[in-house]
Amino acid sequence: MKPTRLLVALVCLSVLAAPAAFAAPDGARPGRAAPEAKPAPKPVTLDDLFARLRASEDPAEAKGVARLIERRLDSSGSPTADLLTDRARQAMASHDFPLAAELMDRVTALEPNWPEGWNRRATVFWLLSDKDDAIADLQRALVLEPRHFEAWAAMGQIYESLEDKARALAAYRRARALYPQMDKIGEAIDRLAPEVDGRDL
Repeated sequence: MKPTRLLVALVCLSVLAAPAAFAAPDGARPGRAAPEAKPAPKPVTLDDLFARLRASEDPAEAKGVARLIERRLDSSGSPTADLLTDRARQAMASHDFPLAAELMDRVTALEPNWPEGWNRRATVFWLLSDKDDAIADLQRALVLEPRHFEAWAAMGQIYESLEDKARALAAYRRARALYPQMDKIGEAIDRLAPEVDGRDL
């Protein structure tokens, strides 16, 4: 074999034996870097939603964020508890409040760490005119989820119905701090503040 042919053969063999690391990636042209993969979008957490709710200055946007929060809070994580809660909702719609209370008793027994279960049972007690038990359930819900603005608003409503205006105002203010654009909260605060401010709770 002539020297020139030997040199060509050696060059061909060296190219074929080149490490895979120097090969161009699939779909990429030689000499160009492969495109970087885009990072997956970060999931929106409940903390993110509550922060957006506090910061929002647009009532429509705030209402949309509040609904997203409510959807997150509405799920107990237990199909049985969710089914019982749905049946309790149907009983309430039919004004069968004792049945609704019985169903929510079972829900809170099954899922004692679900804030919305206590909030829902508080609503039933309110409809049964059992305000003491309603307040107790709202307090339990707020221990589990202190940012539950609906529970704070309901607490304010019950205390106001009991003529405990100082506690009502404090609860309304907690609700507004969490959800500044919440419907009618500002009106309730404006109504009670002149009578209460300056008094000890």
